[in-house]
Amino acid sequence: MEEKEAASYKWLCLMVIIIGTFMAFLDTSIVNIALPKIMSVFSTSLDTGQWVLTGYMLAAGAVIPLTGYLEEVLGYKKVYIFAIVVFTIGSFLCGISWSIDVLIFSRILQAIGGGMIMPVGMSTLYKVIPKEKIGLAAGIYGISIMVAPAIGPTLGGYIVQYLSWNLIFNINVPIGIIGTILAVAILKEDVKKVDKKLDVIGVLTSTLGLISVLYVISEWSKIDWGDIKYPLLIVFGGFNLAIFIFNELTIDNPLLELRVLKILPYSVNTILINIIVFAMYGVLVFIPLFLQNLSGLNAMQSGIIMLYYAIGSGLTMPIAGKMSDKIGGKPFIIVGIVLMIISTYELYFLSTEMSNSTLKFLLFIRGASVGLCMMPATTMSMEQVPPELISRASALQNTVKQVAGSLSTTILTVFLQNRQSLHYYRLAEQLTPFNPVTSNFINNVQSYILQKGAVVANAKTGVLYLAYKYVYTESYMNAIDDVFMLTLIVVAATIPLMFMERIKKQISKI
Repeated sequence: MEEKEAASYKWLCLMVIIIGTFMAFLDTSIVNIALPKIMSVFSTSLDTGQWVLTGYMLAAGAVIPLTGYLEEVLGYKKVYIFAIVVFTIGSFLCGISWSIDVLIFSRILQAIGGGMIMPVGMSTLYKVIPKEKIGLAAGIYGISIMVAPAIGPTLGGYIVQYLSWNLIFNINVPIGIIGTILAVAILKEDVKKVDKKLDVIGVLTSTLGLISVLYVISEWSKIDWGDIKYPLLIVFGGFNLAIFIFNELTIDNPLLELRVLKILPYSVNTILINIIVFAMYGVLVFIPLFLQNLSGLNAMQSGIIMLYYAIGSGLTMPIAGKMSDKIGGKPFIIVGIVLMIISTYELYFLSTEMSNSTLKFLLFIRGASVGLCMMPATTMSMEQVPPELISRASALQNTVKQVAGSLSTTILTVFLQNRQSLHYYRLAEQLTPFNPVTSNFINNVQSYILQKGAVVANAKTGVLYLAYKYVYTESYMNAIDDVFMLTLIVVAATIPLMFMERIKKQISKI
């Protein structure tokens, strides 16, 4: 009887942390769709409106390192309940915000809870679920991590188009209340260490360093480097992070236990996870841009197409998790990486002529590849970590993942803009009367417009408009294709990681 109760508790505990994790991750992508509407409602500029996203990212990044310490001192139940309550209160305040300033403040409050939910949920999973079942549990738990950001644009598009933007935040309130009640009723108190001193230097330097660096990263695409503020912030942030690393490696009870990086499987799989995150953002950010800016679909229609990505990852993640308990996670990671490389290569040939059915299939395969890789890699990274360091290892991994997510979006966006400019100038150079192809195009289009009754001046203006619109569209399309080629190169870099442990074993025998 006790064994049945223990088994049921493990899966009930998993259900509770999935509720909070799904809610937090859904919010990371659902708000992006609503930002133009929010800016319109509050009559604010893009620079101010971006803080709805940037404020959340900075606050979440700053609070994650503290989560491991709080969990060890207070226990995972108290920290998880605190996180979900703060997130729910922040969501409620976002939904009733009467100004952009109130909304930004509420998003920061929301991020304090949201930033804690992921690491505490992950470490709880590894403390509660037995080792022989961890793969299946991690696979089920991973659905909330992968599927939530993918369905966010679909749900957000529907809410913005047919309902009210406030519902994007208000939808979290009843879910958060239910999640809090279940957490109080189901989660058990764990043994806590009350004698552990807080690493104050670690808190200050990590907070100042991460906020400074992440702020510059979030503003990268529009930075004026003539403004001394940004170089100073980079230097200030880098200085604080350097002190933080030195401090964490030299004290007994650090805020983030960087010494777990000496565990090779943990380090290798953490690198792999962050490469997957980089590749994931290449799809989640730029496919919607392609669908809405080039294919002419609205937010709802593009969201429905993106849903196939969520279906792919949602189907494969629990399967990979369960099977990795039996045969190990490495085979699934290898298959996932191969599928990711193949699907990314095919997306390199993305164009407006590609049928929606083909794109849906490629997104399904891409989502499936992430589902096959992500949780087995996460499980393999934690398997070799001592139980007493699980919460610290989870906090470290999630901090790095938060920074990687911010970096990937910024790097790919800047790369897209640079490649688009390059393609635009190259194509525009060919728009001269001396180019026979251009000359024939202009004459044919002008003749067609004149046949429709337009005057000569209007015909010439119409031809130039169509020509430069074509150049813009082609340059944008070529730049998106280049983004997928860059992503392909980054994903291909994971192949040597597959053999690092084997290489180390061979070296140790010499």
